[in-house]
Amino acid sequence: MRAYVVIGGGGLSLRDVPLPVPAAGELRVRVRAFGVNRADLLQRRGLYPAPAGAPPDILGLEFAGEVDDVGPAGRRPGGLAVGDEVMGITAGGSYAEYLVVPTGHLMGMPAGYSFGEAAAVPEAFVTAFDALERVALGAGEWVLVHAVGSGVGTAVLQLARARGARCVGTSRSPAKLDRARELGLDAGVNTAAGAFVDEVRRITDGGAHAAVDLVGGSQFPRTLEALRPRGRLVLVGLTAGRTAEVDLGLVLRHRLRVEGTVLRSRSAEEKDDLVARFARAVLPLLEAGTVRPVVERVWPFADVESAHAMMAADANFGKLVVEVS
Repeated sequence: MRAYVVIGGGGLSLRDVPLPVPAAGELRVRVRAFGVNRADLLQRRGLYPAPAGAPPDILGLEFAGEVDDVGPAGRRPGGLAVGDEVMGITAGGSYAEYLVVPTGHLMGMPAGYSFGEAAAVPEAFVTAFDALERVALGAGEWVLVHAVGSGVGTAVLQLARARGARCVGTSRSPAKLDRARELGLDAGVNTAAGAFVDEVRRITDGGAHAAVDLVGGSQFPRTLEALRPRGRLVLVGLTAGRTAEVDLGLVLRHRLRVEGTVLRSRSAEEKDDLVARFARAVLPLLEAGTVRPVVERVWPFADVESAHAMMAADANFGKLVVEVS
């Protein structure tokens, strides 16, 4: 099969590599499309290595395609079989024509979805669902979402609205905030100048109940300041940096709850459970059109580099997808 292999200096090379063989409890998927994520760019630079058991030199965290082969005793009762159209998450390897994945990391595609649309769902929406579960966002509450124009940001926005919550989102791009308002964003704050705390407090009448922080870095302590007493924050990304100076007294005085989360490095059992809960809670919303993946552009398999360049330039609203011909 053909796959994009990371080579020295952060390059990518489309090469012929051995076809993976599914073991017990695994399925092989013929990849028809995959989503591009910022983690892919970091892995190319050697800043986000694949966890143990994942292909170390083939990128990719999500995909859509067809079940091609079933490992020994790999079919679950009432589960997936050869020919089924699926989407799923993986710790690596989806920049390829085929990949092997545990059965519990797969789910059926929403009815009526193309492979390109389905490939834009798993990483963004599973991450968003997990984040909102962790902050226990309730109806009527305000959630602050940084980088609201990103793939995960647009998913958090829509899932929060589906819960009956209100969303204030941030971005350095006024155009992205305008597009987010079309998805139901209640209020947008332009962070190009850096400040956002007072504006978030004003909009939310005292501070957000919860925050989904996709950037970290210097934004993190200000995000804590933008929460009301007993606010909850889940840290999902570190695009603004891995370190920050935090006033821990604020955490104590306001009785804030802070949690970090990452999907890629979790155990297979944890991912099985999360995917199953996501399928029960969110797949019906996707099929009903209550929420939907936002796809900025679909690229051909031969032009992965252009997709990466667009993401590196932060020029996309929502997801970038590559179709595998």
